[in-house]
Amino acid sequence: MDGQDTPAAAAIVIRHDADDHRFSVIVDREKAFIEYERVDDVLVLTHTWVPKAIGGRGIAGQLVRAALDFARDQGLKVRPECSYADAWMRKHLDYDALRVDGNG
Repeated sequence: MDGQDTPAAAAIVIRHDADDHRFSVIVDREKAFIEYERVDDVLVLTHTWVPKAIGGRGIAGQLVRAALDFARDQGLKVRPECSYADAWMRKHLDYDALRVDGNG
């Protein structure tokens, strides 16, 4: 279980900061984010960060889901170079069709 159904995770509001190539959220004054690069029609997930102070609440999973939903809505494929995003996608097979490996 990744904690995505906990009340704390359900209440967060994730922002897409397109200029900074990241999805982010502030919880208890702590900023968590997932960074990406856009390579043609592929969203490359490069790094997920959740501070220890707000860890264990399913926030990282919510960030990955937001990035994947964005990719799906935009008709993009996803290459999860971030190990957390890769593991999350392997556990949530409903997003498997988005996955592309290597250079696309």
